[in-house]
Amino acid sequence: MKPIASLSLDLDNEWSYLKTHGDAEWAEFPSYFSVVVPRILEFLQSRSLKITVFVVGQDAALSGNAAPLRSLADAGHEIGNHSFNHEPWLHLYSEDAIAREIAEAEENIERVTGSRPIGFRGPGFSFSGATLRVLAQRGYLYDASTLPTFIGPLARAYYFMKSRLNKKELQQRDMLFGNPSDGLRPNKPYRWEFEDGELLEIPVTTMPGLRLPIHASYVIYLAAYSRALAMAYFGFALQLCKLTKTQPSLLLHPLDFMGVEDNETLAFFPGMSMPRATKLAVMGEIIDTFAGRFDVVTMKEHASHILRRSASQIRALSPA
Repeated sequence: MKPIASLSLDLDNEWSYLKTHGDAEWAEFPSYFSVVVPRILEFLQSRSLKITVFVVGQDAALSGNAAPLRSLADAGHEIGNHSFNHEPWLHLYSEDAIAREIAEAEENIERVTGSRPIGFRGPGFSFSGATLRVLAQRGYLYDASTLPTFIGPLARAYYFMKSRLNKKELQQRDMLFGNPSDGLRPNKPYRWEFEDGELLEIPVTTMPGLRLPIHASYVIYLAAYSRALAMAYFGFALQLCKLTKTQPSLLLHPLDFMGVEDNETLAFFPGMSMPRATKLAVMGEIIDTFAGRFDVVTMKEHASHILRRSASQIRALSPA
């Protein structure tokens, strides 16, 4: 019997990438959902996979996105909350503002998809004790916002180098992709304990020991230089997960399914210089390798499995 692993997709739209990048065009809410969502659904259906899709509330609020978003829920994929405004500086909000942000996203996501989220991932891995408290108060089962890696500042520096951000915008994004100390966070699921409840944390898995990112976008970035090297890197990481009994939670993004022909506006994003056919072939190899070694489930199923099998053995932490 294969060990459990979860697969999730942060359904960031074109406007959300432009917003984080500091491009004014984001305010027109450009969307590639009509192109990428059917492609993602076909990719997953051909492999009989059900995953978790984290949806941005603002996308659910726009009528033009209703059909693609509903199609994800209708296909049986779990729908999670990815905030309303998709601002990676969510951790700078007051607790009341965070509560409004999460509630507004919930309302619009449930209205469009028919599914009320019980899982949350912060935009840009934004993370705070206030967010955790709000999630626990609202009855969420799990959070999935932590990325336990040491190289967050390197990713942030690369992003800033490719951007046109002013001083204020740079300050807002000061914690984008986290700090080196994030590499000291647990790589396995654990519990946040509060006076009046608890919340399961399922980190975005990084390579055990080295804490290097292993989600699909990073593997694709490596594949642009050497596909063999990229797959060796990914395979080694999965082997370490098995050796350390780490049940991995693998992260996908829409741009993992899009090539340079699909959207030249996002050429600043790593891997977007790759032709669509090449990228989809790499994605196929990544997911087939992952599913070949693990029993792939949604994050809700992953969380339920963890709590059912080993609740008393899960490490407990208190948020700041």
